Amino acid sequence: MGLLDMNQAPQMPQQPMQGGLLGGGGNIVEADETFYGQIKGRDVKAGYGDHKHKIVSLVSRNGETRSFHIANVDGKTLKPILQAQIAKDSKLFTDTAGHYRHMPKGTFQSHKMVNHTQKEYARGEVHTNTVEGYFGLLKRGLNGTYHHVSEAHLQRYVNEFDFRYTHRTSQGVTDHERTNAALRQITGKRLTYRRVSARSQDQA
Repeated sequence: MGLLDMNQAPQMPQQPMQGGLLGGGGNIVEADETFYGQIKGRDVKAGYGDHKHKIVSLVSRNGETRSFHIANVDGKTLKPILQAQIAKDSKLFTDTAGHYRHMPKGTFQSHKMVNHTQKEYARGEVHTNTVEGYFGLLKRGLNGTYHHVSEAHLQRYVNEFDFRYTHRTSQGVTDHERTNAALRQITGKRLTYRRVSARSQDQA
């Protein structure tokens, strides 16, 4: 689990897949990125967001949310994630940031953007308000509940919030269904203190 470094060979972060690709069938997927905490040893006066952890989230309006702790916010990092996680017959909505532009032709059914720099936040169904609302819940949870999350475990915490948001009551998920979904994910998995401790030391 953890950081995706696109200076190396493309490899997706380890993140639970609930049901194959996101979207599909003309459904809408919103994509956006946010910044959290501070990277140890990074100068706060560095470039915008360089001193913070980067998280990109994909929110399907018909259900699932997936987020990834990434090394860089650029096209080289984000485009492979979008292509690997979102079905081609989906509508992709983003803002006009450069890293979302110039998607290869035919990557998705359509790709529409809202221009936040021109104070455009919605154009009919085209907006990123859903994913931005998710970021609000994510940050309030990380800051207000856990207070501090280390880089070594940030992806695990993000996965937890993805699960909560995907299985929220407003999506029609009952407590019983949510519990069963959580229990199904532990099948065949074992996380020991030795593994957690070793990873933490590697990233210290």
